[in-house]
Amino acid sequence: MSDLSQGLNRRNFLRGSGLALALPWLESTAASAGESVSTPKRFMSVYHPDGVGLPLKSDPAWKDWSWFPRGGERDFELTKVLDVLEPLRNEITIYSGLSHPASRKVHGHSNADQYLTGAATGGHGAYQNSVSVDQVIAQHTGDATRHASLVMSTNGGIGGPRGAQTQSFNQEGRPIPAMNKPKEIFDTLFLAKGKDAQEKLARSKSALDFLIENTRSLGSKISQQDQHKLQQYLDAVRDTEVKLERAQKWVNTPVPEVDTQRLHLDAGPEEARLYFQTMYELIYLSFFSDSTRVATFQLGRENGEGPHDLLSKAVDLGMAHGLTHDVKKPDGWKNLGTYNRYQASEFGRFVKRLKDTTEPNGHGTLLDNTFAMHGSASSSFHLSRNYPIISAGGKNFGFTNGRYLKFGKGNEDNQAGAGIVSDAGWRGKVSADEEPLALLFTTLLQRFGVETDTFAGIRGTLDRV
Repeated sequence: MSDLSQGLNRRNFLRGSGLALALPWLESTAASAGESVSTPKRFMSVYHPDGVGLPLKSDPAWKDWSWFPRGGERDFELTKVLDVLEPLRNEITIYSGLSHPASRKVHGHSNADQYLTGAATGGHGAYQNSVSVDQVIAQHTGDATRHASLVMSTNGGIGGPRGAQTQSFNQEGRPIPAMNKPKEIFDTLFLAKGKDAQEKLARSKSALDFLIENTRSLGSKISQQDQHKLQQYLDAVRDTEVKLERAQKWVNTPVPEVDTQRLHLDAGPEEARLYFQTMYELIYLSFFSDSTRVATFQLGRENGEGPHDLLSKAVDLGMAHGLTHDVKKPDGWKNLGTYNRYQASEFGRFVKRLKDTTEPNGHGTLLDNTFAMHGSASSSFHLSRNYPIISAGGKNFGFTNGRYLKFGKGNEDNQAGAGIVSDAGWRGKVSADEEPLALLFTTLLQRFGVETDTFAGIRGTLDRV
């Protein structure tokens, strides 16, 4: 072993005060340890509630404050809403004409749950979700990293059916709780728990085994309805088992050392700019350190108040949800567009950070090996059609950017549903045909190496991507 590899051995780390820190993933240390140096593939999805502004062409606000670009695939012109992404034009793709067929008649207040799943969660009645695309990718790639995925949101937790506060759903369609406090996320990713971590994990595993054994013995003694509830409970316990097994695998591996200068770990949504930047920086650090290769970040839940409503403070506007209801007031479209513009600018900042960072093994940049999405399951005023979606990166696994891709028929100028300012709009007939968003997800899964030709019950892939 060379002097360099001895000095930079990945297992060398600082000890003290219960904290363990290590170097980030480096090509030199991986090679010296006999580890694979294949470049990781990463996925990230950011969801914003309440859709975007789509004024009618006859409205003076259309020229500047309509979200979708104008023009063709390569010669598109960005309006003021997305012009902050012009410096990254060759790194992004903008999509129109995509949505989930099962949710096109669902009010926008109830549609966030299915954005990454495509499930028929409906607007009322019985509720059953399915696995989200991020978790399919995590199941495929997760063994290579300490954390299979990073699940974040402004509101945190899971919320409720049709009011999810997380974008991630497991194989049984159950919501995965999202973290929303920067310090909690940082500690989870980058702080070790001290030398007694192994013993604590062993005690937890023992207690869990005891719980499972005793709970299963109830099966023959309870009603059929209770058996169903019990099975749901055991499914949740199984998730805990998987997490414990993963923690035991990594407990003796030192956590990476990261640069914390850009972090403001005490920031909350009331400090909107610092909060946005810190949450994005945590995703960046988790990717750079190869702590995870899959991340979701929900900027807020649909329908109602909550911490996410404060994020529009970043641009000195009123509560975020109210901006969608006030578009007919003076400067209403401009105000909604200004907030959508800010959301795009923070996504752009993150994308540029990935672009400016060379992969440790030299195979391009972090952006070249990351497919990052930013979108919503609503377009104009809670209409569950024509999702406004931007993707960035992914060049090294087949994605070509610098394009505006229109799908479907009958909505070439993206005016279907434009000008809607009341709840009557989502009930109305939309004549345009759209393509299933699931086609993009199947394409994505295949490029991650997942052997499938369907997602959410829809077969096929999306042309031109």
